[in-house]
Amino acid sequence: MKHTRRGVRHGVRYAAVGAMVCGGLLVAQSSPGGSAHGAESGGSSQVLDGENAQDGARTDLGSRLVAELGASRTAGNWTAEDGKPVVAVTDEETAAEVSRAGARAKLVRYSMEQLRSATETLRSAPRVAGTAWMVDPKTNKVMVLGDSSVSTADWSRMKDMAAPMGEVSMERTTGTFTTKTDGAAPIFTNGSRCSAGFNVTNGQTGFILTAGHCGPPGTPWFQDTAGKTSIGTTVQTNFPGNDFSLVRYDNTKLSRNSVLDVGSSQQVKITNAADPTVGQEVFRSGATSGLRSGKVTGLNATVNYPEGAVSGLIQTTVCAEPGDSGGPLFVGNTALGVTSGGSGDCTKGGVTFFQPVTKAMTALGVTIPGTRIGDAGGAADNSASAPGTQVAQDDVTSLDGIMERVEAFGPGLWIIAGGVVGFAVSLRPRRRRYTSYTPGW
Repeated sequence: MKHTRRGVRHGVRYAAVGAMVCGGLLVAQSSPGGSAHGAESGGSSQVLDGENAQDGARTDLGSRLVAELGASRTAGNWTAEDGKPVVAVTDEETAAEVSRAGARAKLVRYSMEQLRSATETLRSAPRVAGTAWMVDPKTNKVMVLGDSSVSTADWSRMKDMAAPMGEVSMERTTGTFTTKTDGAAPIFTNGSRCSAGFNVTNGQTGFILTAGHCGPPGTPWFQDTAGKTSIGTTVQTNFPGNDFSLVRYDNTKLSRNSVLDVGSSQQVKITNAADPTVGQEVFRSGATSGLRSGKVTGLNATVNYPEGAVSGLIQTTVCAEPGDSGGPLFVGNTALGVTSGGSGDCTKGGVTFFQPVTKAMTALGVTIPGTRIGDAGGAADNSASAPGTQVAQDDVTSLDGIMERVEAFGPGLWIIAGGVVGFAVSLRPRRRRYTSYTPGW
């Protein structure tokens, strides 16, 4: 676990006043909390402790440098195996600036402006279902993938179009690019199923954020295949183009907080949303294939599904199978995306794409419960952190805010607080951490 002076100091302060300020927080940690599929209260699931919990979204150094230096001087960024941020640059002067800022620079031939121009050329051509492309900053190329459904003639035409563009690389892949309709927890409608992604709110109403291809507005969702226990109704969808939708909770008995089920009666507390970085290890949960991990291999990917093109996606090596659609992509306590589609399965592996949650939540005007609308954004923690949780903060008032108010009362209150430290500690539930993952999850 990473420790900072601020974190250690606050840990002592929170222990001193935890039982006095908000005893309900302890209950929230040990109660089921209701996963993103809307579980009823009263289970025995355990909320997990995050090894790299963070106070909101952190801005990644590499992403910040790319934004500051511009698309004509840089060509993206990624996280190296040793955790060091790497920035692709087009000249020695920019490389020196990157090095002075504390990141690693790699000289490349093509700028992001040139790479984006290539993707626009691909987008302007007649659409070929079964193809996908994204900018790969590591190779300084636009990688074009063609699945097994693409005919030899169509692939040949695409290769002819890309031939004059040295920044484009072509590659065939196994399987077919499909939406994974048919995950944290299953939700059912009309004989098919998807996965709940993240619980979100507009400040008044609770919703499930999931994949847009799961169903159009008006689609009813249930907890069971027989349709006996209602969850809610899809009220807004964006697909194709994007791949996200909102399911409004109609069942008032279902919990709507920001906890995810990830299997084995264990849960993850989601406290913020952010964008990932290429090279970052991430985790996905789904009802069909459970909890899986992999790495981000590209951003702003375009996939030509049979139903239409979807752009701006996160490309990963995480496997997925039918039924995992809409399930959550996350790292630590940070929401990253919802499962869109891909190729392959969890036996042979494959490529899986995710709709970024930051873009979806901004478009929908919603946010993670306990945060303010507009808090989503930035970059996620680049450490390969296992899923986890911070102290529950479903109330708008954070513990930091409470501590500032408590300190205003002076030292007298701290003397009183000291008397309840032992009692508060004795009531604190024992929590577990994920320390490793097995392929069987």
